[in-house]
Amino acid sequence: MGTIREMFRDRRVFSWALYDWANSVFATTIIAGFFPVFFKEYWSSEADAVTSTAQLGFANSIGSVFILIAAPILGAIADGGGARKKYLGVFTALGIVMSAGLWFVEQGDWATAAVVYVLATVGFSGGIVFYDALIMAVSPPDRYDQVSSFGYALGYIGGGLLFALNVAMVLMPETFGFSGAAEAVRLSFVTVAVWWLLFSIPLFRQVPEPPRTGDTTSAVAAGLRSIAKTLREHRAHRMAGLFLIAYFFYIDGVHTIIRMAVDYGLALGFPSDSLIVALLITQFVGFPAALAFGLAARRVGPKPMLYFGVVVYVAVTVYAYFMTSVIEFYVLAVVVGLVQGGVQAISRSLYARFVPAAQSGEFFGFFNMLGRFAAIVGPSLVAVTGLLTGSSRLGILSVIVVLVIGAVLLTFVREQEAAPAAA
Repeated sequence: MGTIREMFRDRRVFSWALYDWANSVFATTIIAGFFPVFFKEYWSSEADAVTSTAQLGFANSIGSVFILIAAPILGAIADGGGARKKYLGVFTALGIVMSAGLWFVEQGDWATAAVVYVLATVGFSGGIVFYDALIMAVSPPDRYDQVSSFGYALGYIGGGLLFALNVAMVLMPETFGFSGAAEAVRLSFVTVAVWWLLFSIPLFRQVPEPPRTGDTTSAVAAGLRSIAKTLREHRAHRMAGLFLIAYFFYIDGVHTIIRMAVDYGLALGFPSDSLIVALLITQFVGFPAALAFGLAARRVGPKPMLYFGVVVYVAVTVYAYFMTSVIEFYVLAVVVGLVQGGVQAISRSLYARFVPAAQSGEFFGFFNMLGRFAAIVGPSLVAVTGLLTGSSRLGILSVIVVLVIGAVLLTFVREQEAAPAAA
């Protein structure tokens, strides 16, 4: 299973990775693409800009807080009951139903839109906990880097393909037989649900459920005890804990750039159509780049590739500070696409080396708790720096702080101290 061709041919690996292709459309079309704009202009159009921003912010925060609290608990429960696929199915169904449900939300009903969006986000983020943990059911430890990168690569191309279609639908609604852009956007939410459903099926048919370590009922209490034990006895999994701290900081910087890039471009006066094109560029560049990251990590090791990715992100923030044209924004989109998926994929595979196989759900619960709840420190730095200096350019430059902290902490993580069960 050392080549890309072999990963396509391995039904278990391909079926597992195809879930990334399936659910990434939610991240591209709904989270990054249309929901924020449609929320302001359709569901909360009567509110002023400050109010609608606050409404959307609360919606995002509620979903993130749920994952922050529930992810490690659910992961531990799934481990004990041998129910990773079962819980993945529950959260996937929730995300799919709520994504399609956005079609039915009437104009001006921002509260219902916010609730449906929160539930869809919970389904998306909660499912990733169990999806990540299933990597151990399809790959030996020495292939984690390539298999993880393969998943991210398929996610980029799948998410990008549907997003490109959805963008075309919105920009040219008459061509697709729609009455206007609003109808096209609403139907795009439905296409996300259908795509997510269809391409999730292979995982549930082909990927085996790892052995259970107890019964599901007792796993509820055991899961809570296991989390407390993991927190108390952090020295037993020292490298996993240290990596999580480093990961929290540098992935915070990564997510800050992802979330702030479009707003930053608008602040510089760039047209919104150009920013949408930039999102598409990042998606399609990310496909081959994530695969290349996995191959490179196999040759030189995951840590050097993570250092490389963080250094590129530092360079990106400096470049953004001096950026003055849309063409330069396109260049930034290409560079981000080259490292974004690779950094996320190699982080997942490196962490897997320190995870005891019998507790993969619980440990990946912590991993996703930090990864999905990240972008806390970075956005605050951007906001405070911008307010104090009156410069959005200095604000974006401040993201370097969290990136550097993460890179420094990563130097203390030693790969040779992998978990015995994952060695």
